[in-house]
Amino acid sequence: MDAIANLSGYEITEQLYVGTRTLVYRGIRTRDQYPVVIKLLRNEYPTFNELVHFRNQYTIAKNLDFPHIVKPLTLEVYHNSYALVMEDFGGVSLSTYLKTARNHTQPSQALPLAEFLQLAIQLTDIIHYLYQNRVIHKDIKPANILINPDTQEIQNPNILEGTLAYLSPEQTGRMNRGIDYRSDFYSLGVTFYELLTGQLPFISDDPMKLVHCHLAKESIPIHQINPEIPLILAKIVSKLMAKNAEKRYQSALGLKHDLEICLVQLQKTAKIQSFELGKRDISDRFTIPEKLYGREKEVDRLLAAFERVSLGATEMMLVAGFSGIGKTAVVNEVHKPIVRQRGYFIKGKYDQFQRNIPFSAFVQAFRDLMGQLLSESDTQLQTWKTKILAAVGDKGQVLIDVIPELERIIGAQLPATELSGS
Repeated sequence: MDAIANLSGYEITEQLYVGTRTLVYRGIRTRDQYPVVIKLLRNEYPTFNELVHFRNQYTIAKNLDFPHIVKPLTLEVYHNSYALVMEDFGGVSLSTYLKTARNHTQPSQALPLAEFLQLAIQLTDIIHYLYQNRVIHKDIKPANILINPDTQEIQNPNILEGTLAYLSPEQTGRMNRGIDYRSDFYSLGVTFYELLTGQLPFISDDPMKLVHCHLAKESIPIHQINPEIPLILAKIVSKLMAKNAEKRYQSALGLKHDLEICLVQLQKTAKIQSFELGKRDISDRFTIPEKLYGREKEVDRLLAAFERVSLGATEMMLVAGFSGIGKTAVVNEVHKPIVRQRGYFIKGKYDQFQRNIPFSAFVQAFRDLMGQLLSESDTQLQTWKTKILAAVGDKGQVLIDVIPELERIIGAQLPATELSGS
């Protein structure tokens, strides 16, 4: 708590959340004793992108006016960063509520059906409001849903980040598909899964394995984990968690309609019978499915080359064609199998506006690789350092001059020999 003891005008009372990127505190505004929640970036020297991201959160949330969305009060300049000050309505995160507020007769910490359905319907109302305002949340999970245990009111704190365990396949960047509002439906499906079973659909300490699960592995249906859950609820969660966005719900109102049928049945008969899902699920937007057509042969050739390489061969492929013909879309189709094999996917593109830069595509590809290597464990990074140094010898600085990130892997190198113009 000492970390922000000197934030002028506020008194901190407790720490609510410690994340990899952010810290959240509860406190009061000293001039009028108004209860507030304060969110900070954890990094003492945040990057320009982190600062812009943080400012954007404030700007987006400030313009939203809905009873179940936490209202930001101000964005304060704090040291090298910002402090985002929000109203405090006395809530706890849903993840904390699940751990502490449930009675001890439910070891799985799953919510009772009636309570789950009421919360789920409120959540779909929030998502529908965000959809109407062209906002994608991108990080729906129990830790980002605040609940007032006394009133059962829930609030959404608009934390626009991403958490791997709840990430939609397209959000991983390995799907060759864009991100739209239906990405939130997948994260909502994972959240529902956790609320109803007390566990996540995919559990792993290996980030690449988690990415592969989201892309290609089907989760165990929730009625098989908890037999007391009606089959139709399991189908709703599975529909939300479909790998392709076209197979998920297409509107929050369509989802809400199905959840309300479940709640009405439960209140009237204490049971939920199966019914046809999605009868009111109508999107009010024209959406073209992001599927690749007519390139099966080219994709098969790329995948066949990857299979050969994964068995130890070394190959180089060049894809040529007129501007806008779809080269990038074809190449990106090999993302999924590469994730499955724990491979690295790097690519470089000769842009028509970068023709005067030598090796621009190679530089682009290898800078991308450095970024991927730097996210690996220290042990793997040491292995790569040894391999790269053995390959480049005393010429490392020549590569560092064009691929600056390489220095963070192999360390500072001897200055490169000066060459004449010729």
